[in-house]
Amino acid sequence: MFETRSSRDTWLFWIAALLIVGAGIGLRDPWPADEPRFALVAKQMVESGNWLFPHRGIELYSDKPPMLMWLQATFFEIFHNWRVAFLLPSLLATLATLACVKDLGKRLWTPKIGLWAAWAVLLAFQFAYQSKKAQIDPLVTCFITVANYGLLRHLLLGPNWRWWWIGWFFAGLGTITKGVGVLALLMLLPAIFASVRGWQSRGQRVSLHLRDWRFWIAPVFFVIAMCIWLVPMVLAVRSHHDPVYDAYLNDILFHQTAKRYAQSWDHAQPWWYFIVVVLGMWLPAMLALPWAIPAWKRRLQRLDARYLLPLAWGVLLVIFFSIPSGKRDVYIMPVLPMWGLALAPLLPGLLKKAWPRRLLTTVLAVMAVGLVIGGALLAFGHSKSTTRFLTERGLESGVGIGWMLLAMGAGVVVALAWWRKRLEIATIVSLGTMWVLFGVFGYPLLNDSSSARGLMRDVGARIGPDAQLALLGWKEQNLLMADRPATNFGFTRDMQAQTTDAIHWLQADPQHRWLLVQDTVLPKCIPDSALEQVPHSNRRTWYLVRGVAVADCPH
Repeated sequence: MFETRSSRDTWLFWIAALLIVGAGIGLRDPWPADEPRFALVAKQMVESGNWLFPHRGIELYSDKPPMLMWLQATFFEIFHNWRVAFLLPSLLATLATLACVKDLGKRLWTPKIGLWAAWAVLLAFQFAYQSKKAQIDPLVTCFITVANYGLLRHLLLGPNWRWWWIGWFFAGLGTITKGVGVLALLMLLPAIFASVRGWQSRGQRVSLHLRDWRFWIAPVFFVIAMCIWLVPMVLAVRSHHDPVYDAYLNDILFHQTAKRYAQSWDHAQPWWYFIVVVLGMWLPAMLALPWAIPAWKRRLQRLDARYLLPLAWGVLLVIFFSIPSGKRDVYIMPVLPMWGLALAPLLPGLLKKAWPRRLLTTVLAVMAVGLVIGGALLAFGHSKSTTRFLTERGLESGVGIGWMLLAMGAGVVVALAWWRKRLEIATIVSLGTMWVLFGVFGYPLLNDSSSARGLMRDVGARIGPDAQLALLGWKEQNLLMADRPATNFGFTRDMQAQTTDAIHWLQADPQHRWLLVQDTVLPKCIPDSALEQVPHSNRRTWYLVRGVAVADCPH
């Protein structure tokens, strides 16, 4: 089966990637903050048959384009299992991203460097963590990486007009997935600089081939990709002649993109925030930075465009996202594949040096100590901090989680002891063990409290199978996990209006109707004696209110 060492190493990489990212699929439901929202939208698409206009409860959902939700709904139609369907887009997007990085590294340098690049990206904490989540970011990272792959195949290894057009097309797909997909085209700026200044790639001068007519039709492919969603959506909005749909169009095209960038209204962070993200969340590969920066400098002085284009593009993206006050760590995740690509040629040599090896060993050892201490406290301890942690997470016991952390720590210790002379293998085994254990054991242990499944199961048991349920002050996981069709009165709608409608709904059939309400929005007219507290979930307190309890509320 493995004719060469290269083919064996490649197979081992893909098996490891599938285990690290895929372990646990089917063992959990969507977890906050974003996963339940997208899964709920996808579920309502399937149930209503309306795939063009996403809904969250009774309201249109205009925060994000529906690309991810389309894929989740499509996979549900295939597998008829939401626990599988909602995570599959991230899994496939991650594998595609790694394939692009690996192949580009092989073509620009050697097959061995391609594998090093793919490993560096896969093992980065942020990449593995986000790839195991059902958010938009793994998907947009995939589309941007495929776009970069196509552009670089043309710019550094070209001319290659087919990949040049594919790059523009996937930049368009990335844009209708999350507006930042268009930023893949910033690769043209360092490419123009390299072309003008005579930079080279593999002995060949970088050129955009501007005189060829095939260069100028590339934007057509970008527009075609954009039109897949924009044209039917805009035409449908115009045909509705409804202010609600007009507001949806304005919000998703302008308010959630340009205005959100220019006037950020959440996630405020200082300008240097992404420096901390790179140094902390891109470990372990970023441990090489002290030695990589001077090495990159030497290669850039040799006018090697293989380093200039991915590095400069990454710097441009980090600068772009550093300008507004609103910042999240996932914003710069699309940079990681390109920077991993530029770092890969340096890694084999760096791992032979004493100080990089000592630094990596120290980090792994500290991680092992932290896992063992944390696991022991949860499995055997009864401190105030562990009690507070369990209460906030809605967990009855931390023993299972504690043993899982202890197993992770033991895996790191064994890996360091067994492969102390092959630190790259020790790193792969350590981090791979951690992610697989988290998926196989952590998902089931944390699922009930994290997903609200436990809360909604308890609610269903308390009110009985024949009761009707409504939600007030709800979160997406509550509606998603409800064991029956649940009434809602809006999500972003004015809370006073929602409360009034909820009281009227209860009063219409007080014997059979119940309201699940968050403590922060409890109607003041309901006496404390009528409140039935249910398990703490998602760090929030919830109460059940039966219809008869609102008899004295104003009609």
